Amino acid sequence: MPKLIVIRGNSASGKTTLAKRLQKAFGPNTLVLSQDIVRRNMLYVRDEVDTEAIKLLTTLVEYGFANNKITILEGILNSEWYQALFEKALELYGQKNIHAYYYDLSFEETLSRHLTRNERLEFGEAELKRWWNRKDYIGFIKEEIFTEEIGIEEAVERIVLEVKSD
Repeated sequence: MPKLIVIRGNSASGKTTLAKRLQKAFGPNTLVLSQDIVRRNMLYVRDEVDTEAIKLLTTLVEYGFANNKITILEGILNSEWYQALFEKALELYGQKNIHAYYYDLSFEETLSRHLTRNERLEFGEAELKRWWNRKDYIGFIKEEIFTEEIGIEEAVERIVLEVKSD
């Protein structure tokens, strides 16, 4: 049965880095779907209610279910705006085959991480603060919480172990 890994959290929390590391750990036939790539690069649309990115990400999650052992969906993915995407994922994969993780970091930690990224030149503290959405849990899909105490290596190990133990 295919598996879906969902990695969510505020901007600059480490979602993309974790997704890339997981793709390497799981190897071939692991699809990574990045909200930023779809929204910014492919569609060039804003992240808001009813964004066109929802439709494309839903289609890509369906593709992942039909064609890949593991699909990794990562992004801020506002729980309210992307509810239809999460409902479709639950319908396809079932709760048992969805492994969801939410980076619940302080704003200060997020800002600190942002300052180490190339994107720090594109936007700064004011934008991060404006986008900030604390504890934006999905609710109907169980999410494991990652705090700032959990480093990238530990996160990768935990997720690989959990997904492979199913």
